[in-house]
Amino acid sequence: MAAAVHHVELWVPELSRAVRSWGWVLNRLGWKDGDGWPGGMTWIAPDGSYLVAEQSPAMSAAEHDRLRPGLNHLALNAADRAELDAIVAEAPAHGWTLMFADRHPYAGGPQHYAAFLHNDDGYELEIVAP
Repeated sequence: MAAAVHHVELWVPELSRAVRSWGWVLNRLGWKDGDGWPGGMTWIAPDGSYLVAEQSPAMSAAEHDRLRPGLNHLALNAADRAELDAIVAEAPAHGWTLMFADRHPYAGGPQHYAAFLHNDDGYELEIVAP
């Protein structure tokens, strides 16, 4: 298990927006709320890995740009296609917008059933279904 991801930390410009968008989708995918503090929040995946959203005073920019060097997107698994489709339907109410709508759910190719979403802070999330 040494090759597994331990955690991912995202620095976010506004923690409350991150909790609204990331918290909702991670909880929807079965992640549990972890520790929270005035500047951050964690969510724990079923396998024990976790994601941190932190509004750090040390950030050098006020926005995330997925087209600059650094994180382009995070990809997570859905249990099945029905779960993915339900998340896409619910996503706009939680700060997420569907990308590549004209090619959805096969924007990643004809054998790749996925949703590509982005939130108000410019982060991209790919949700993949078997």
